[in-house]
Amino acid sequence: MKKPHIIIFSGYGLNTEDETKSAFEIAGATADIVHINDIIARPAILAKAQIVVFPGGFSYGDDTGSGKAYANRIKQHLGDALQKFLARDTLAIGICNGFQIITSAGILPGALISNDSARYICRWVDVDVSGNSPWLSGIKTISIPIAHGEGKYYAPAETLAKLKSENAIALRYVEGETSKHFALPANPNGSLENIAGITGYNGRVLGLMPHPERAVRFTQLPHWTNLRESYLRQGDTLSTEGPGLQIFKNAVKYFS
Repeated sequence: MKKPHIIIFSGYGLNTEDETKSAFEIAGATADIVHINDIIARPAILAKAQIVVFPGGFSYGDDTGSGKAYANRIKQHLGDALQKFLARDTLAIGICNGFQIITSAGILPGALISNDSARYICRWVDVDVSGNSPWLSGIKTISIPIAHGEGKYYAPAETLAKLKSENAIALRYVEGETSKHFALPANPNGSLENIAGITGYNGRVLGLMPHPERAVRFTQLPHWTNLRESYLRQGDTLSTEGPGLQIFKNAVKYFS
């Protein structure tokens, strides 16, 4: 079986490319980190990929609003190429700043605006999974970290209604086994409908604020030492994988 190939966008302040590349490689894919300027110069490289990733970071320093400047470059220079890519049976994901980019670029609806707290938030959250996306197959709930200052999902009422009718609200913040340790609101940013992620293109495109690439190893969990002692006392086998890895495994499995 040929491994699916991933193109991970980089440049101008995106900064989680390496973690994302590692997660896909652990899941069984091949991946290249490519600067947006190189993709603009040679958009045909997208034709050789099965998955495109817009990773997290602080593109253009978020100076004009999170993801907006990067999204403008996408729209102006790669709009047609990405539409051709998405017209194929491909996958795409936008993580944190990447989610902000793909909403600003119009690939997914809605917008990510300032957290209700008006503060940057870095912590773990729990989310419930719904919808029918290859990215989320077999996952009902997941614990995963966030790190953002503009993560509140907002959309007009008619857009929210359409997302619901299409079963495209993929992730919702809930109080769970991990987030309860922080004694903070389950919804960290005030997102409408507790939305942490949505899908488009019949589930093939996923946008989410949490960072699955930062939860691919068991030892990345915030309470892993406590879990380790609990497992050892119960005689259970220790896992080496974190909850976020399944998202990357699902993407690879889609092409098997």
